Amino acid sequence: MRRREFVVGALGAGLAASNVLDSIIPGAPAAGGTASASQLRTAIPFGAAVRVDYLADQFDYKTAILEHCQMVVGEGGLKWIDLRPTRDDFVFDQPDRLIAFAEANGMKMRGHTLAWYGAMPDWTQQIASEAEAEGELVRHIEMVVGRYKGRIPSWDVINEAIADHPTPDSPYRESIWQQRLGKRFVELSLRTAAAVDPDVQLVINDYAIENPTGQCRAKREALLNMLRDLKDRDVPLHAVGIQGHLLGDQEIDKDGLSRFVEAVAAMDLEVLVTELDVIDNKLPASTYDRDQIAAATANDFLRAICDVKRPGAILTWGITDRYTWVPMWFTRDDGKPNRPLPLDVNYRPKALMQVIEEYTRVPA
Repeated sequence: MRRREFVVGALGAGLAASNVLDSIIPGAPAAGGTASASQLRTAIPFGAAVRVDYLADQFDYKTAILEHCQMVVGEGGLKWIDLRPTRDDFVFDQPDRLIAFAEANGMKMRGHTLAWYGAMPDWTQQIASEAEAEGELVRHIEMVVGRYKGRIPSWDVINEAIADHPTPDSPYRESIWQQRLGKRFVELSLRTAAAVDPDVQLVINDYAIENPTGQCRAKREALLNMLRDLKDRDVPLHAVGIQGHLLGDQEIDKDGLSRFVEAVAAMDLEVLVTELDVIDNKLPASTYDRDQIAAATANDFLRAICDVKRPGAILTWGITDRYTWVPMWFTRDDGKPNRPLPLDVNYRPKALMQVIEEYTRVPA
């Protein structure tokens, strides 16, 4: 029986949410249970992507971040389109406000992102030469990493550099950096960031590596080849970010994902879960059934990672279903709202939050 069929079958039999979760997480406490002091001593930091404007004027949103998170990352603010409206202007308003919030509340802030194909201002299309591209990329990284040196401990230096359908001859995604600099933009970005802040964690972040499909297998292999090449040439690199935008209607390739993490660990690299959510557009209409399937999917994903290596952090891409990117691309045909995140629109914890807490509260 497939995992999804098992979960839905259990729901149909009338099992309580806590019992279903206990069946997919050995030793999970019942709803409302608390972890022991020994479990809490070794917690994995949990965090979420934040929309900084809402921290100022939405009490429930701010309270949810404060209650649940030890780490934050900006949904926007540090992307080129936000920071660099023109070639000569750097606008740090959003990240400055977010890091002030984090520091005032004893949280860490991750940096996202320095080199990405997306969210680029129009003026970057005018970058015409290799020398110009190198100059703009180095200038940007020096300015941004330098501003937050000693305050942002971890940067997604390279985001989504692997093509959606990589081949041995063409593993990299098209971008202004790849077009003008070739694959050396990856090394250039990492070395520049390391030179500015030698203590910062340098991360390569990517997605779509967790399903048992040819596409995910090819992406895993292309990403590992990139990592091995960088390590062989002593390029500074410390961690791999596995985004975890999980398709709720697809199985997790637990063996394939675990082998990927094993290979990453063998290169002495850390693993982070950076953007977890469960895309539910093809899941059943029933809210209860959907939430249980989402929780089971996330459990399979996190277990495949944690069975091999305890991640340095687990972050979701948002905290509440009230504010999520998912319906922009994955609207449900039945018109029901998406439910991809740990808290519902009224900030009530869902089954997904209970799964996350089991991994962040106890050693994996």
